[in-house]
Amino acid sequence: MARKILHVDLDAFFCSVEELLNPGLRGKAFVVGGSPEGRGVVASASYAARALGIRSAMPTAQALAKAPGLIVLSSRHDLYQEHSRKVMEFLRQSAPLMEQLSIDEAFLDLSDDPRPGAEIARALQAEIQRRFELPTSWGVASNKLVAKIAAQVGKPRGLIVVPEGQEAAFLRPLPVSMLWGVGPKTEQALAKVGVRTIGDLAALPTETLRRLLGDHGIELASRAKGVDERPVVAEHAARSMSAERTFPKDVGDEEELLRTLLRLSERVGCRLRKAGLAGRTIRIKLRWPDFTTLTRQTRLEQPTNRDRRIYEEAVRLLRGVWRKGRKIRLLGVGIVDLGPPVHQLELFDRSWEKDERLMAALDQIRERFGPDAVRRASGLRNCPETGEGQEEGEPPKFGQANDPKAADRPGQEAGG
Repeated sequence: MARKILHVDLDAFFCSVEELLNPGLRGKAFVVGGSPEGRGVVASASYAARALGIRSAMPTAQALAKAPGLIVLSSRHDLYQEHSRKVMEFLRQSAPLMEQLSIDEAFLDLSDDPRPGAEIARALQAEIQRRFELPTSWGVASNKLVAKIAAQVGKPRGLIVVPEGQEAAFLRPLPVSMLWGVGPKTEQALAKVGVRTIGDLAALPTETLRRLLGDHGIELASRAKGVDERPVVAEHAARSMSAERTFPKDVGDEEELLRTLLRLSERVGCRLRKAGLAGRTIRIKLRWPDFTTLTRQTRLEQPTNRDRRIYEEAVRLLRGVWRKGRKIRLLGVGIVDLGPPVHQLELFDRSWEKDERLMAALDQIRERFGPDAVRRASGLRNCPETGEGQEEGEPPKFGQANDPKAADRPGQEAGG
């Protein structure tokens, strides 16, 4: 029986969500990512912006040079994650096998559905538009590789079906850069021998490919003929969760850095609890103004998903590499080594139960009213890095520790 694989791509997803919340943006050239001052990179570009030559991953300063009137919006990742979660949950309920590739892409295996692939895709496309008001593009084919490329070809709001047996013919005229595994360097190497299209690659002699690209070239030739036996995998276990912020201007102010750490820690903790996960290794990432990037991490005795615990360790890690007044361009908090939450049960100490109830209540409020709807001041006042009698909501000072030797105690930091 022929496989029936569908690939769905949410069109210009971040921009589509912003248009949903602000219809006045529709039809305008705008990007999500970076700042109006030209810092950062473009995460998503509207189709009006793409018509001006603006693409994702382009430095925002370069995008503004191409289009001086370009509207630049800061990323709101929590918001995009929430819209993605709703769409992906709908897709999981719509297919026996669903594999989420990213925040805005997924594969569906509907080989057992008697309906034609085009009919299924058209129905799902219309239902996502009706329920969530988000545009999608679809590819239907006998394998994942061709279905994904078909969705790319049909963007935006497209639906392309590649019948079984027509995979190579469909791919033949397309640019070789559309083939998975062909990056800029490989594309340049292929161009030197006259390979511009996927069809050119498929026709290249095996020995030429092997000499040019080694075993990788042989794999690419197979893909160029539309061959892909990979199954749709129901779920990929999350390996890490993180949140980061690129500042509009480089920041050297201690209080602002700590406020940012707290907010990032809350976001990571909330995502962990939503996923029913906890992590054992806490990591920070920071970038200096010259773009030098550092990571530091520490491993806990037990996994955690508590905001305060994540924040405490993040503060300790930052204190190990940052000196007062030194400016930072980007700050991030992450947690790895994920698994189910585990509590070490103590006979007389079950304070974690009260903390879990509080976090659940905070998560519900933030889910309903937004991530900034409530701040937990007690998480600051009770942090070991703060002193007694600190003002409510005031970030802890690096020098304020209940243990005066804490700053000199060697930790478990690693990375670089």
